[in-house]
Amino acid sequence: MDSAINRPIYLDCNATTPVVPQVLAAMLPFFTDYFGNPSSLNHSYGWEAEAGVDRARATIAAAINADPAEIVFTSGATEANNLAIKGVAESYMAAGKHMITVQTEHSAVLAPCRYLETLGFSVTYLPVGPDGLVDLSRLERAFCSETILVSVMAANNEIGVLQPIGEIGRMCRDRNILFHTDAAQALGKIPLDVQAMNIDLMSLTAHKLYGPKGIGALYVGGRGVGRRNVDGRNVGGRNPRVQLSPQLHGGGQERGLRSGTLFPPQIVGFGEAVRLAMDTQTIESERLRRLRDRLWTHLSALPDIHLNGHPTKRLPNNLNVSFEGVEGSLLLSQLQSALALSSGSACSGANPTPSHVIKALGRSDRLARATLRFGLGQRTTEPDIDQAGSLVVEKVRAIRNEAIFFSKS
Repeated sequence: MDSAINRPIYLDCNATTPVVPQVLAAMLPFFTDYFGNPSSLNHSYGWEAEAGVDRARATIAAAINADPAEIVFTSGATEANNLAIKGVAESYMAAGKHMITVQTEHSAVLAPCRYLETLGFSVTYLPVGPDGLVDLSRLERAFCSETILVSVMAANNEIGVLQPIGEIGRMCRDRNILFHTDAAQALGKIPLDVQAMNIDLMSLTAHKLYGPKGIGALYVGGRGVGRRNVDGRNVGGRNPRVQLSPQLHGGGQERGLRSGTLFPPQIVGFGEAVRLAMDTQTIESERLRRLRDRLWTHLSALPDIHLNGHPTKRLPNNLNVSFEGVEGSLLLSQLQSALALSSGSACSGANPTPSHVIKALGRSDRLARATLRFGLGQRTTEPDIDQAGSLVVEKVRAIRNEAIFFSKS
């Protein structure tokens, strides 16, 4: 492997983050010393593993103001999204077969919704404004007597926009409709409170906040949708817990919602990553915000560029910019030896089609392709930002000047 000094500056922390030494140190004993199956409760090896899982579960629950029993471990946010959306669909189809989501959601939400449409469910895909925010009046008009679930992500993975989750949760709670949010990008970066925000289901992952890949969780709250009568009014009150149909069947782990032997090293790493993130959230978020704004100051020296997403209602570490008159793939190729960046979601990095998120803001296909996502992280420094900003400005100017030259020749 190349020495770190020769590697590009990493600015793709919305795609993934490195496992930090404290997290790795917490994980290692559970590979070698405390290697038991946490479901093996007849001996100390199982008890030790179970204790590590329980501590992590409690840490993650505390970070979002939940009860530890409400945390269901999954392989990541994609599985958590699928469990939430499909699980609600199967459990509550007698109450209705309509769901509401947003056009700018991650594919791990949009794809399950499209799948459910093939099974007879109807889904309303709300548009967003030029700033990436949902119009709450549109959401209100989308509710109907058949609506059983609303799914709106807390923080967008491409443009970093923070949706008004608390207001959406209240609107859903007032109508006794379940509310799910994909908080994969939000956990550890912004405050999350499932009680205050009226959230019923929340998808989480570890690898966006310096934990291991391959581990996530779904918060499953203590509320359900009441039975509806023919005119759409709720009757019969609320169930004691949100009901989900499991998508993996087997040994009955995780309250029967997600069967499969738990992997304590990953779970312990997840818990430690959350603990560290919560300890530093306020200070680190402010530091990243200052660096992000410093980067924008560099880039805004260029004419004809567009900040994608709301200028302030966004993740502190995210900056997403489109450059007019530039071929995006050419720009990325000229930067890749010095900067590790992406043009959008890492999950669709091999997809040549323009980002559906950027297009939903009203950008053209060409402009959507000429987009860079900057994801700042713990290792990002002011010199990194200054070097990155100067280099991007230099390359954009050179590409534009070359295009003008060839257009005149």
